[in-house]
Amino acid sequence: MGWGWGAERPAKGASSSSRSSVCGGETLSVGRYEGSRSMTRLHPQYLSAGPGARPCGGKGARRSSAPLLREASSSAKDVRVPFADALSPLSYDPYGPYSIYGLYTSTSLGGSPHGSPRMSPRSSPRRRSRVMSRDLCLEDLVVVSVPCRERKVEGVRLVERGSSNSSSSSTGSAKSKPSAGILYLTATHLIFVDSSAKKETWILHMHISSVEKLPLSTQGSPLHIRCKTFLSVTFVIPKERDCHEIFTALLQLSQPATLDDLFCFHYMNSTSSACSSDSNNVAGWDLYNVTEEYARMRVPSEAWVLTTQNNNHQICDTYPKELYVPASATKNVIIGSSKFRSKGRFPVLTYLHTNQAALCRCSQPLSGFSARCLEDEQMLEAIRKANKAAIHMTVVDTRPKINAMANRATGKGYENEAFYENIKFHFTGIENIHVMRSSLAKLIDTCQLVSPSMSAWLSGVEGSGWLRHVRSVLESGVLVAKEIASGVSVLVHCSDGWDRTAQTCALAQILLDPYYRTMHGFQVLVEKDWLSFGHKFTDRSGLIQGEAKEVSPIFTQFLECVWQLQQMYPSSFEFNERYLLVLHDHVFSAQFGTFVGNCQKDRLDLKLSQRTVSLWSYLAGQVMEHTNPLYRSDILPTFLTPSLAPQALQFWRGLYCRYWSGVHPREPLCDLLSATQDHSKALEAQAMFLSKRIGWLSDQLRKKHGDSHGNDQIKEQLDNRLVDAALDQNGHLKNDPLGAFSSLGLSNKHSGNPVLIETSPDKCNTAIAPSPAPVVLTTTQPLSPTQAVSSRSALSSVISDVAIDWQSLRCVTECSCSTPFNAASRKHHCWMCGEVFCTRCIDKRASLPGHLSLPPAPVCRPCYKTITRSLSVDTP
Repeated sequence: MGWGWGAERPAKGASSSSRSSVCGGETLSVGRYEGSRSMTRLHPQYLSAGPGARPCGGKGARRSSAPLLREASSSAKDVRVPFADALSPLSYDPYGPYSIYGLYTSTSLGGSPHGSPRMSPRSSPRRRSRVMSRDLCLEDLVVVSVPCRERKVEGVRLVERGSSNSSSSSTGSAKSKPSAGILYLTATHLIFVDSSAKKETWILHMHISSVEKLPLSTQGSPLHIRCKTFLSVTFVIPKERDCHEIFTALLQLSQPATLDDLFCFHYMNSTSSACSSDSNNVAGWDLYNVTEEYARMRVPSEAWVLTTQNNNHQICDTYPKELYVPASATKNVIIGSSKFRSKGRFPVLTYLHTNQAALCRCSQPLSGFSARCLEDEQMLEAIRKANKAAIHMTVVDTRPKINAMANRATGKGYENEAFYENIKFHFTGIENIHVMRSSLAKLIDTCQLVSPSMSAWLSGVEGSGWLRHVRSVLESGVLVAKEIASGVSVLVHCSDGWDRTAQTCALAQILLDPYYRTMHGFQVLVEKDWLSFGHKFTDRSGLIQGEAKEVSPIFTQFLECVWQLQQMYPSSFEFNERYLLVLHDHVFSAQFGTFVGNCQKDRLDLKLSQRTVSLWSYLAGQVMEHTNPLYRSDILPTFLTPSLAPQALQFWRGLYCRYWSGVHPREPLCDLLSATQDHSKALEAQAMFLSKRIGWLSDQLRKKHGDSHGNDQIKEQLDNRLVDAALDQNGHLKNDPLGAFSSLGLSNKHSGNPVLIETSPDKCNTAIAPSPAPVVLTTTQPLSPTQAVSSRSALSSVISDVAIDWQSLRCVTECSCSTPFNAASRKHHCWMCGEVFCTRCIDKRASLPGHLSLPPAPVCRPCYKTITRSLSVDTP
């Protein structure tokens, strides 16, 4: 076992109580590290609790949140830390916003000891690149140690099932060769570092779904970890005591006791911390505006109005405050219907189609075997009459009929057709959360087989029934969408109206409305039909300790249905597969507050918009990475009609086998198309820039020559590389934007018309062309080939500002910072130099001089410093 960063080793012969366990620790110091000097102790407020976390020890510090988050004692002593040892576990977190553990800029530590830093705790990208390339730059570095001793175990062997992070892999091999390295247990991550192979494996504590101690072996104590992102790893730890301590710590860190212990309440990204104004804290939280979204559907109208009956969640605490109901529904009808529906979730509007057919949602009625409610019957009748084009409406119960009949014995059930007039009923047969949880568990077991044969693999996938369940969800959404497209209003419900109902309603709207297939529209859809209408994300994702039977992959199943539609209609969705994967991972990460809480009321009580960062604000900076290059907004079909044949559904290898080696294409087609599209945009922008410059030069020359003959002669003699030589009324050069005249040695005094310069085909000799009118030219010295070349240098520099040829993605296996590329990572081009970099090395945007009408383009750090003419990427 090793020791954490900045911790003093116990003196020789010290008592065992002075040594730190996983949850114990001595006081650590923090300060600016300059070469071999000792670290200067600062206020404990700035002790970091993990990557990107808010400073600990201050007002928001918690003593009982996790063992590794203990506040440091005020009796800290300055310690000397070897720089290489201090940075050994640093790396890049694949989830982008996480800062590199333990690195701060010196300016981030300014401000009041009891206030937040003025800048983000996220480390400088330049310094991160140097750290990863082992070309360390010590100036202005601040090394921040954890508030207690982190766990560091050496000699650990990692065994992964086809992991992309393993040191060696072969195509088709089921099990990779184990790699040896160091295992670090930090406040937020479990990090395995294989220095020899330059490989790192980062496991977020919140992504861990199960931790299991396997029987002892001759090599050590195996610790098997399964993640909610479908990563399965086994760490063989030499000592059983170390294995047990890490096992105990992971059980506590992977599932906090309360919501306040989640990482989102301590995470601060660069946007929210760069400024203390409240406007930065609400970024992303105002994405979904109820009034604007329903106004897009032309609601309110004569048939639909906003009700104020649930302003304080007094009728239904799992519904949002703003609810739209039929205009003819009175207050008594609304209250009576809510009392007759499970959890008070009465029928409300969630989508209004252009043909005035409405999509409404609710929960099951408390009908039992013979109970009825006149107010509920009147509510459904009001929904039917709101659509004047149809004589009936459809009620879709997403449960299997046998399940709905069984619920009658508990006083619930489904609508009695004898009591509801002009209504058609359908059962779509989507199984409950327990069946879905068991089905996914079987699929995961199949994916993690050590040496699967083809028959075992196919039988395992078929036996799990997962694809059948995905098909039933899609079938339910298609049924609702077809009914609405035909002009019939639909009411959807399941048991409580927050699982299968959310899946069906959201899929139906994606099929009907192209807006929900865009990046912004999809986010609005998730906010409206999942978050606002009370899908139990906290319970279904298992974010905190609770009943295991409440955990179920409902949202994962919905994302797979969207992915299936993407495969059938590749040009109909603005976002790509990687966008769905990021969304899936952050549902479980608890890094952002977006998916914390079970309903809108929970999020308001927790004040998430004030205390946490929104996921949408992070995704707003990743648009280029998540854009589908095949998306065509001009030829989108209005209504998607996917095939529900069994052979039309595919196995989502990118999600369930994401960490396998040898099963993914060498270069994803989406990435190749995106790179080609970006390259084309860059070339088109440069061509537009040069065309505009040439056009401007031509216009300046035409202004001095009014006769057509002169213009024709100018066009013949004009070289596109020449600059404007417009003269003022005194014969002086008004401007010399590219410095052509000065480089040619021409004097600034001459008369007549603008000078035209011709270049020979070999572009080495330059001569003064005859002008349409007499021109007096004087040169201070004879022209030389060097001067001729310099006359074109200014324009050449404009051309060289943008890379013409980009490096091919196929031959690049690792970034310049030594980070290897795999199937799960994205390769990025620098638009200035054309080289390939990883995500963290190209996190800067700059406006290139040779581009026209393009937003700031991604550039690497050296190019960014060249453009901004600064010594640091942080200072323009």
